Amino acid sequence: MKNINNRMILRNAIRICSVVSLLIVVSCNPDETQVVAELNNLVMQDEFDVEGAPNSALWTYDIGTGDNGWGNNELQYYTDRTENVTVENGMLLITANREQFNGSSYTSARIKTEGLFEQAYGRFEARIQLPYGKGYWPAFWLLGNDCDQNPWPQCGEIDIMEYLGDAPTSIFGTVHGPGFSAGESISKEYVLENDRFDTGFHVFGIEWGPDYINYYVDNVLYNQITKADVLEETDGQGEWVFDHPFYIILNVAIGGNLPGSPDAETVFPQTMLVDYVRVYQ
Repeated sequence: MKNINNRMILRNAIRICSVVSLLIVVSCNPDETQVVAELNNLVMQDEFDVEGAPNSALWTYDIGTGDNGWGNNELQYYTDRTENVTVENGMLLITANREQFNGSSYTSARIKTEGLFEQAYGRFEARIQLPYGKGYWPAFWLLGNDCDQNPWPQCGEIDIMEYLGDAPTSIFGTVHGPGFSAGESISKEYVLENDRFDTGFHVFGIEWGPDYINYYVDNVLYNQITKADVLEETDGQGEWVFDHPFYIILNVAIGGNLPGSPDAETVFPQTMLVDYVRVYQ
């Protein structure tokens, strides 16, 4: 999500599963439903039960347009206004609007747990319903908490779920690090069969350990990335940088290098609904 240029989605086809002693994982065949949730000690949760602004003990905001549209030529201006981010009826609502605001043609929101909740390893998951239409680029992702000292991609990035609004049956999960960032990131797509991500809620998650990151949707494991995979994908040049705390980000970007700009058919406003965010050890 950060500085994604000319990403090569589907770059890494699923590879032979390695045995993970901490998990009961039957297979990495995406056609099989598998047990992936073995980390069950709940250490953080937001059920979005309190109306109004998101819980300030857990969430803060990125405001503005960042550097060059957050590194991706994104079109929105992020705000903390109720029009863009609020909690209603047990849901977090992140809403993108088409409006003129501080020099931008769109507004939206990006909330994060930086400095409030940061953790290395564990099971991170959220139940989300996504918007529809070209130009929408929502995401649920993690960023290393040391980016000020070790600028991206050295600090690491784990994209649990990214989605393009004009492809409502697909999401993808990605890692970025030194030697495998932006267009060279390690990524895999998951395609929902006989359903869409914009018409109902789905659970997006990872289980992350010292040597692996498992990606799942609705309890279906569809990818595993290991230290060995990073070395293999980068001809030995990539560095595993996923052994320190990361924080959570939820956002809805508009336009940018990956989705392209909204078109005449794109409907505004639209909202990403988040039922809950939970983290386990």
